Amino acid sequence: MNILMTGATGFVGQQLVKLLSEQSHQLTIVTRNISHATSTLGAQHKYLDKLEQLNNLNDYDTVINLAGEPIVGKRWSNQQKQRICDSRWNMTAMLTQLIKQSDMPPASFISASAIGFYGRQGSTPVDEHSQAHNEFSHQVCSEWEHLALKAQSENTRVCVLRIGIVLGKNGGALAKMLPPFKLGLGGPIGKGLHGVSWIHIDDLTHLIQHLLVTDDAQGVFNATAPNPVNHKLFAESIGASLNRPALIPTPVIALKLAMGEMADLIVEGQFVLPKRTLASGFNFKYPDISPALDSILKA
Repeated sequence: MNILMTGATGFVGQQLVKLLSEQSHQLTIVTRNISHATSTLGAQHKYLDKLEQLNNLNDYDTVINLAGEPIVGKRWSNQQKQRICDSRWNMTAMLTQLIKQSDMPPASFISASAIGFYGRQGSTPVDEHSQAHNEFSHQVCSEWEHLALKAQSENTRVCVLRIGIVLGKNGGALAKMLPPFKLGLGGPIGKGLHGVSWIHIDDLTHLIQHLLVTDDAQGVFNATAPNPVNHKLFAESIGASLNRPALIPTPVIALKLAMGEMADLIVEGQFVLPKRTLASGFNFKYPDISPALDSILKA
């Protein structure tokens, strides 16, 4: 396939580029820094520094949209909230417009979203049909998804991925969590009863590949393993994979003081089930947390 891709230099994007390259797909990568992307991803791909260089997407079989400012990392000032929104909404809107302008549009458009769509849900499991709690993370994802789904037509099927916490080597959320655990100082957040909906990086990249070739797949899919866990078990599983204790809890008040409103993403959590993803025929290689962490931390 001839694939147009955004967000390729991110943690997920790099692994997806590797997988798609191994399958001999032709990639055109949209990036603000072509020299950095070339050194990171390789010179065998085509690169564009501006989507505005294209008038249509007639030459592409599919579009994969992973672009977005990291939602966790900087405190949510009003300015940072706007950056989070703009980095997702603007790129997605431009891609949808280009698809609509095409005489021979791509057959598929796969666009990222996040389980933040659901907002806080307590201990109630949610799937792709569940109602959301209206807060900032939901508002970001709702508009992000709306802009992508506007590209749906009889010629282009749209798949939206609500991605959970991505676990993999040398990056992503896990890399930020590991230092205290390696020192024997890790543990759950608060009482550890809130949900952690996660996915192994290999399952996420293979899910995207699955949606590329599954012609009847369209709409929203949860990109989360079928067995979410509470944070206490998640912390204990990290400790077990590292052969370290995981007994020292992080006080919720400390996180809220350090991170402000953004702490709610970590403190509240969700138990998200991939109901439509499983129904599409996708099989998870890592459905359970302990083998998933072992594959990353013991390899």
